[in-house]
Amino acid sequence: MEPLNIPRLLVVDDDRKLAGLIRDYLTPMGYQVELRHNGPDGLAEALATPYEAVILDVMMPGMDGFAVLRELRKKSDVPVLMLTALGDEADRIVGLEIGADDYLPKTFSSRELLARLRAVTRRTRLRPQDGSPGEISAGPLRLCEETHTVVLDDAPLDLTTLEFAILASLLKSRGRVKSRERLIEEVSERRFDVFDRSIDVHVSSLRKKLGDDAKNPRFIHTIRGIGYSLREPENPTPPTR
Repeated sequence: MEPLNIPRLLVVDDDRKLAGLIRDYLTPMGYQVELRHNGPDGLAEALATPYEAVILDVMMPGMDGFAVLRELRKKSDVPVLMLTALGDEADRIVGLEIGADDYLPKTFSSRELLARLRAVTRRTRLRPQDGSPGEISAGPLRLCEETHTVVLDDAPLDLTTLEFAILASLLKSRGRVKSRERLIEEVSERRFDVFDRSIDVHVSSLRKKLGDDAKNPRFIHTIRGIGYSLREPENPTPPTR
């Protein structure tokens, strides 16, 4: 009988050698790693089997990683770590905007892969057990950490794990300014790079889901050169009927 306590990972990459190396490295670290080498097979497997995380290559023939991620996000919030070409910022931004939890250039070290993987899976595992208050709110916006749900104007919002973590962090500090560096430390547990704007991409995506206008925000305000602040809406917009 297969042990139930071994975390399962899915690697989707048409580079069979690299995928095999990832499996060979992560298996002794306590993971059970499955490999798929094209988009359709990877998507089908990710939807058919519960995984702790999916490591997804961007550049694959036929159905690329972006297409896989778009379809996956329609039915699953499994953490996704995307593999991108070195220095290809456009790939990283697109991936983050459509629901990736993190990215890693293909020149990654094995230690960095493990650190990023542990960070994105830790956020998911700690959702129901973090011991924080059940509900946090700001006007018509309500977030419940125990059930990992967000409701705005009585309508549920579909957020990625990282978007949820960002919103929870800002709600807990509502009315105060939170620096980009601090926000990165709290929600992604990854090494901060002053030139890394990925947190801004996640905030931008979160704003769209909240219906926020960056120039006249209802909730998330940008403090130029510092970070972000979530505030109670001064003139709450009535829910659309």
